[in-house]
Amino acid sequence: MTTLDSIQDPSDLKSCSLNELEQISDQIRAEMIDVVTQTGGHLGAGLGAVELTIALHYVFDSPNDLLVWDVGHQAYPHKLLTGRQDRFHTIRQEGGLSGFLSRDESIHDAFGAGHASTAISAALGMAVAKRLKNPKDDDRIVAIIGDGALTGGMAFEGLNNAGNLDIPFIVVLNDNEMSIAPNVGAMSKYLDRVRTDPRYTRGRDDVQAVLERLPQGELLVELGKRWKDSFKEFVYHRMMWEELGFTYLGPVAGHDIRELVAALKQAQRIDGPVFLHVVTEKGKGFPAAAYDIERSHAVSAPSKPQAKGAPPTPPKYQDVFAKTLIELAAKDDAIVGITAAMPTGTSLDKFQKVYPDRFFDVGIAEQHAVTFAGGLATQGMKPVCGIYSTFLQRAFDQVLHDVCLQKLPVVFAIDRAGFAGDDGRTHHGVFDLSYLRCLPNMTLMAPKDENELRHMIATALTIEGGPVAIRYPRGVGRGVDTDETLHTLPVGKGEILREGDDIAILAIGSMVDVAQRAAAELALDGVNAAVFNARFVKPLDREAILELAATCRAIVTIEENTEIGGFGAAVLELLAAEGVSIPVKVIGVPDRVFEQASQARLRELAGLSPDNVVATARQVLKRKPAGPATREVFSTP
Repeated sequence: MTTLDSIQDPSDLKSCSLNELEQISDQIRAEMIDVVTQTGGHLGAGLGAVELTIALHYVFDSPNDLLVWDVGHQAYPHKLLTGRQDRFHTIRQEGGLSGFLSRDESIHDAFGAGHASTAISAALGMAVAKRLKNPKDDDRIVAIIGDGALTGGMAFEGLNNAGNLDIPFIVVLNDNEMSIAPNVGAMSKYLDRVRTDPRYTRGRDDVQAVLERLPQGELLVELGKRWKDSFKEFVYHRMMWEELGFTYLGPVAGHDIRELVAALKQAQRIDGPVFLHVVTEKGKGFPAAAYDIERSHAVSAPSKPQAKGAPPTPPKYQDVFAKTLIELAAKDDAIVGITAAMPTGTSLDKFQKVYPDRFFDVGIAEQHAVTFAGGLATQGMKPVCGIYSTFLQRAFDQVLHDVCLQKLPVVFAIDRAGFAGDDGRTHHGVFDLSYLRCLPNMTLMAPKDENELRHMIATALTIEGGPVAIRYPRGVGRGVDTDETLHTLPVGKGEILREGDDIAILAIGSMVDVAQRAAAELALDGVNAAVFNARFVKPLDREAILELAATCRAIVTIEENTEIGGFGAAVLELLAAEGVSIPVKVIGVPDRVFEQASQARLRELAGLSPDNVVATARQVLKRKPAGPATREVFSTP
């Protein structure tokens, strides 16, 4: 009897009976639930794709046939079947398996991705490359994409191109009615009609009943009549895909291995683009999914019980953002909340409950979200886009072309800025200060704590003549009082938190606390360090920074952003432009890829710790000015 433990390579599945494959599917689910509920990770999508994954590896020959999974949420079963079972318990842990796909991790991971809607384009590129290298190559390329990812325009760009090229190419739609939150939009409603249309179910049952009595000739007539009645209008369900140049197959029951294998073999035989529609249940086999399928998308590792008498856990930045926006919206009917398929991740679901008519979840479509917000702004609305830093990267052109150039007052609430922790390389938000600072008409700020975030949101909604971006980290705040009356901050002005004349530590956002702790440690050695909370990266507080440069012997900047082009670079540009001669050290995220680990550990690895600030300050104070300010970057080996 073949078991999951004996599967060392997906080719091992080919000797299994269909009954054995069903037993292996049960074992995969048990393993996923056991591990992921302890380590934390994406659970629901993978549980729904277990049988589909087994059938794909049973029919196709990876890595000769290339299986390209969209995002990777649904690919945990794929990891278990491709030689990584013994390391599965390390998933999303430091030094362990990635929570997404990685070409560095396995030859069976054809394409690495942590952002949605990319699989079709990547897989099509592979299919074209194989055809160009060898026109007789009969390997198959399969893109497996969730229905949530079909809300992203890039998926349709790929479909449009694939249908036009007319080469062997298979797209499998894993349709579980969900992405992270319930899917939205016309495509979601269309798929709802397909999967629930009684004409499809009735017609399929009629066909099966008739075929059981064939080959009597008169029943062929009956079959034809019933097909006409049951499928006369159902045929429109496949018309969309057929018009795009695909042969449409399905819907197929996504938890029936026999039906899946038969459908995949049929798709394999078709010499052209195929669209296979598979209907699955997200979170299948996980009891919690029955009452909260959205939260079963990703589960957290068990938290340690809070010590008796310990202070309450501070609120998350995302919750402070949503609560503040609700408070401001009560006094301003023009405020609108927008998210791209992340209502709970950004906490805008709380805003939605209070102001459903002023909330818009546009699906996994960040580009559309930004330009949609721009359109709202032209008509006097005050759109606030809650988008993760890593996802806003996808809409860079829209931020520039559709918002900045037209000086539209759109507010970008950039969640998960800085290190994202166990989501790893594809989700770290360590580039936004750099990619937004270069844009004209952009105001860019970051709060030192959750209370300052409140005032920044209030400030952002009063700024005219261009967009405003506020970046804040993942997780809880510092536990400061948030009952202070909301007020606006002076635009482009920071604050001195600690006076000093030996060295000035200029910090932004999450690194202000690090700077304060470093200054306290330096004081023990008799080093008098000033601490400056910049608040604004653009516009900079020129007067305050130049004054610090005039009164201190050296400057250290620190930011949880890439060291290239961010806050430290802005300070250096200012000093160079003014001809100021002073030693400067920039502490930022080094120019390399960081994998998954805890946020605290990642900051330590990147040199964003009080100890490293202290060491850097001591180092820079030993130097004497040697002309105009020049860039010196501090990073750990």
